[in-house]
Amino acid sequence: MIELTGSTLTLKDMRDICFHGERIQIAPESLENVKKSRAVVEKIVADGKTVYGINTGFGKFSDVRIHEKDVNTLQLHLIRSHACGVGEPFPKLVSKAMVVLRLNALLKGVSGVRPCLVERLRDMVNMDIIPVIPSQGSLGASGDLAPLSHLALVLVGEGEVYDGDDTKSTGEVYVEKGLEPLELKAKEGLALINGTQAMTAMGVLNYLKAERLIEQCDWIASMTLEGLEGIIDAFHPAIHEARGYPEQIQVAERIRAITNGSTLITRQGEKRVQDAYSLRCIPQVHGASRQSLAYIKEKLEIEMNAATDNPLILDDGATVVSGGNFHGQPIALAMDFMKIAVAELANISERRIERLVNPQLNDLPGFLSPDPGLQSGAMILQYTAASLVSENKTLAHPASVDSIPSSANQEDHVSMGTIGARHAYQIILNAEKVLAIELICALQALEYRGINKASKAIQELYQEAREEVASIKEDRVFARDIEALTGWLERASFEWELVRNDLFPNKG
Repeated sequence: MIELTGSTLTLKDMRDICFHGERIQIAPESLENVKKSRAVVEKIVADGKTVYGINTGFGKFSDVRIHEKDVNTLQLHLIRSHACGVGEPFPKLVSKAMVVLRLNALLKGVSGVRPCLVERLRDMVNMDIIPVIPSQGSLGASGDLAPLSHLALVLVGEGEVYDGDDTKSTGEVYVEKGLEPLELKAKEGLALINGTQAMTAMGVLNYLKAERLIEQCDWIASMTLEGLEGIIDAFHPAIHEARGYPEQIQVAERIRAITNGSTLITRQGEKRVQDAYSLRCIPQVHGASRQSLAYIKEKLEIEMNAATDNPLILDDGATVVSGGNFHGQPIALAMDFMKIAVAELANISERRIERLVNPQLNDLPGFLSPDPGLQSGAMILQYTAASLVSENKTLAHPASVDSIPSSANQEDHVSMGTIGARHAYQIILNAEKVLAIELICALQALEYRGINKASKAIQELYQEAREEVASIKEDRVFARDIEALTGWLERASFEWELVRNDLFPNKG
């Protein structure tokens, strides 16, 4: 059971909740803070004070005063009118993360919602009532208005939720679960949709996938290094310490550890003086991507625990002030950074694939074919990798440099962070396929060289991967191999288990 406080949620917690079904509970002190902030809203309504979003219109309509008798209706109108997302729905895991993050933000006690609302969000997570949320339509400022409105619809018994691989109407599920729809009160609709939880939820899934991917890159690159009889001298610790980046030093250390004991690895001058950059510069490139992920992790964990709606109830209710915490620029920049970092992992992987299959660049059979000429072998695998890498280059164009004014120019600068997060997700999916292709080719190259000559760690990786895809004895439909290995990479653990106890007993 993971306790949500509004300020202590971590990416590990999100992994446990979203991927492993860990249940959540609300910290009692956080619920007390929710009650206190709600009392402030109710006093504002009773006293007839004019406060944005409580008894005014929204956006350009912020100067329109709403009569006390209509403040609840205002919130329902807000949700319905803003629920205009389009396109394919977010993955269910992202929608679940969105509910968790919105709940966690409300638990900071500065949003003015009722306890029953945060308790319903908790129950949605624990009872697996996950909204179907269209993925397109957010500008990433004024919050993720359209996506979060589709989330909020479920609270009032409208919209759709996931039912296994299918969907059901929320009303039908509420009847099955014995739940009643909520009636939104003053400010609650705005508190639900003014936030960055769509882009942040997508960013969380992106990070958790990219974190796994970057571990796999080092392992697969190590197998390629052995398959091409690469030069280990380029990974000498002093080289990387001379530059000083911890992540670069770490990657070089990992490559040395994974390939330790291999008789395929060569020394400088034995077969060639220097390797191509795609081999020699693995620590520099992989290390730089690791640096970017560290930055992204920091920004995500701040945003996961941030109050991003408007207005905020501060100083124990003494101050109710409008601001701009809903602006998604910090996450927009982080997602654009992620796009570039992961695209580069795929980029250098594709260059290693080329070195594995091109007979002009190695002494292996052309395109790793079992019968060059009659059989094409891995020729078109490289084409596919090149296509994915090229697509990534287009997707990596930063979304955050664009802005289109909205709400009659009241909201005249927006982040487009949710677009960046969605594109980052697609880049990660593409990169997984490129890594799968490199692994197929590296497996075949290693087989030609002699499995028994590889390091112990690479031999174990070879055996595990061969359970997913067979050796290339004859041309076949390689799309199935790519799909099989991509699926395996999404499940497999490539962390230090195979080598750390033997070679680095004091390191994790």
